[in-house]
Amino acid sequence: MRTARSGAQAPARWRAFACGLVLLAICMLAASAGAGMPHLAALFSADLTPDPDARLLAPTRYSFRGIHTTLMRGVEAPLRVKLEATVPAELGDVLAFYRRELGKLGWQEQHDGAVVSADHVQLAFASPLGPAMLELGRKGSSTLVHLVQKNSDTATRANVMPEPGQAKLVFSNIGETEAVLGINAQIIKRSAGANAVSLDLAPGRYSYELGVPGRPAHSNILTVAAGDAWELTVGRDGEAWSPLQLY
Repeated sequence: MRTARSGAQAPARWRAFACGLVLLAICMLAASAGAGMPHLAALFSADLTPDPDARLLAPTRYSFRGIHTTLMRGVEAPLRVKLEATVPAELGDVLAFYRRELGKLGWQEQHDGAVVSADHVQLAFASPLGPAMLELGRKGSSTLVHLVQKNSDTATRANVMPEPGQAKLVFSNIGETEAVLGINAQIIKRSAGANAVSLDLAPGRYSYELGVPGRPAHSNILTVAAGDAWELTVGRDGEAWSPLQLY
């Protein structure tokens, strides 16, 4: 498993403001951006409109945007895609944008566990690919966006689909010596080069220790929810990697 993160993007319009020569900079940017830059009318419009170039739904107006994908070797479609963005708009306007545009894409809002307040939103969706989650928060005069979509078909093909009501934990050792994981009153050993092993966990918080013989074990706490899949890995140098959410 591996993750890929595209470069964080700051729209050219904010860089134009910073230079001080606002009108001149805008003209230069409009002349040079071509197809890669949204129309200026969309950038300055009070309405939020979808960016056709975004991998997950995002408005054309933003001051920061990044995308994270979790990939399985040999499978083109990612297990999980996460969008992070900062949108200079009111939370209510951003919420209305996502409800409207996600509905057009066939995402169905799930009302169980929904949280909608003046400064925080958490909504679950059933998307055409699998479960999804939208979280909104506030930072200054902007709205923070976290949008996650899981791919159920890829999770099934990668053998990391959790059992109903359970979470799945994958333990991988790509180091050159035996690795040991202690979690939920279990001790699991994997020799160098052995295939990954998985176990089912009930939702909750788990203390664990991960390491290799002859080196101090790495201790941490992992919180898992029903329907999640996580991976704990010992790297080639024997170091314990940070937990990675696969699904």
